Amino acid sequence: MSINVETRVEPPGEAAYVLDAWNLKERIREEDGVLRQRRGFFTDAYRRSTAHLIFENADLVAFACVRRDGYILFLAVSPDARGRGYAEELVAEIAEEYRSVSCHARATNENALGFYEHLGFSIKRRIDNYYEDGGDAYYLKLGTDNGIRGTLSDLIGR
Repeated sequence: MSINVETRVEPPGEAAYVLDAWNLKERIREEDGVLRQRRGFFTDAYRRSTAHLIFENADLVAFACVRRDGYILFLAVSPDARGRGYAEELVAEIAEEYRSVSCHARATNENALGFYEHLGFSIKRRIDNYYEDGGDAYYLKLGTDNGIRGTLSDLIGR
């Protein structure tokens, strides 16, 4: 069975895929216990951000929402589509567009922290009680002394 992979970008103000993104996020929340945002917060943030979307056979399997300053609000990959490089592809797309890329990750989410470290993000600080449920977070930033383009070049060259 062949898989048709398509990428799309939805600019701020558009939300044709917000329900698909919400449903994927909720599936991940139920299975992995992460991405616990309230629907109103998620929908508003999605609409104000640029959404990078990846579809397999017309089904949304991965997305990243990024603010104008390069801050990644959401990064999600369907459990069924993990291991295909979609998260790396989304972060690379974002890094191509912004001078700086940053995000928060739950301090207990070892998978996310390992993923971001693998891409070259570094932990800048820990923030206690960052999440509504009292969970702590790390603020991460992509780039080293050689800048984001050098870090991206290193990532792609791996």
